[in-house]
Amino acid sequence: MDQTKIGSFIAQCRKEKKLTQMQLAEKLGITDRAVSKWETGKSMPDSSIMLELCEILGITVNELLSGEVITMENYEKTADENLIALKRKDENNLTRNGIIAILYSMALLIGMMVCLVCNIAISGALTWSLIPVSSILYAWAVSFPVIIFGKRGILTSLVSLSAFTIPYLFVLSRLTKAPAVFSIGTVVAFVSILFVWIVAVICMRMGNSRKLTALGIIFLSAVPLVFIINAILAKMISEPLFDVWDMLAVFVLLILAFSCFMCGYAKKRGLLK
Repeated sequence: MDQTKIGSFIAQCRKEKKLTQMQLAEKLGITDRAVSKWETGKSMPDSSIMLELCEILGITVNELLSGEVITMENYEKTADENLIALKRKDENNLTRNGIIAILYSMALLIGMMVCLVCNIAISGALTWSLIPVSSILYAWAVSFPVIIFGKRGILTSLVSLSAFTIPYLFVLSRLTKAPAVFSIGTVVAFVSILFVWIVAVICMRMGNSRKLTALGIIFLSAVPLVFIINAILAKMISEPLFDVWDMLAVFVLLILAFSCFMCGYAKKRGLLK
């Protein structure tokens, strides 16, 4: 598939429908910048909106991927070629991600081996090295799905985060001989993971079209998170419920949320590119 050819075809079809990039973007619920990237051949339309895009432009998916209007006699042949090209592209992406994942895993493995060897050489036994080793394994379990599968691995990484955080804190508390790591960490981790899931839901619901609005909602929802975590810490370790740094954090979050909402509104009105 020729991305430049496809981009030119999208631009041609859009102009034939007398649509601006902004109008096409609004119909698809995306940004006009995304449409611009398609038409300049810098990126391809996402598969989730491809059917809707074709319906708006009055073309078929086959024609979109070919970058031209297809006659009936060439339709089947072109469809097969496009399917093969899509499959090859997916395989190439998976191969590339697989290589990156292997290199990433090897780097972490080397880091663990260095810790273990140094620990044995210095202390004659495995003591402190188990802490970084367990931390590296935890980080690998959470991050590996995203590295190997890209965006499709985000949900798996969130599941791994939810499943392995509490066991990791338990192991860490045993290794450090500090029970508070598990007792306090578990409660704070539960609240934090719940917030991460809320963020994921917001991003999925809002989509690419309202990134700034979604970001504003995330910043705004982080404000009660600060209060909840402070309340937990105040109850468990007698920390002040609210200090000057917490006030500063809340103020910054509110400013960021307001800025995102305003920029999102300005972009929707065409005042900001």
